[in-house]
Amino acid sequence: MERDKHLPLTETVYYILLAVVEPAHGYLIMQKVEELSGGQVRMAAGTLYGAIENLVKLNFIQPVASEDSRRKVYAITNKGLEILLLDLERMKHMIAVTTDRLK
Repeated sequence: MERDKHLPLTETVYYILLAVVEPAHGYLIMQKVEELSGGQVRMAAGTLYGAIENLVKLNFIQPVASEDSRRKVYAITNKGLEILLLDLERMKHMIAVTTDRLK
């Protein structure tokens, strides 16, 4: 099976997709990315919104309705969830073969 051309995901994109498994607005996404990464990934607003724009174009995330009209809220799409899970499986394989090889 041929690997998807979008894999591997960058660490930042991986955490953004993981952050919007539950709908979130931009500032909350930045907070979740930092939290999920254990403080290893910190994003500036410009970086985040550039990534969001690209992820919307790829149909990995989409804007969703929000009660607060001042904030754009985003959620992962089925396609985004699929690519996130594919990258998870890729990393699990890497960990398994590395662990086995280093024994």
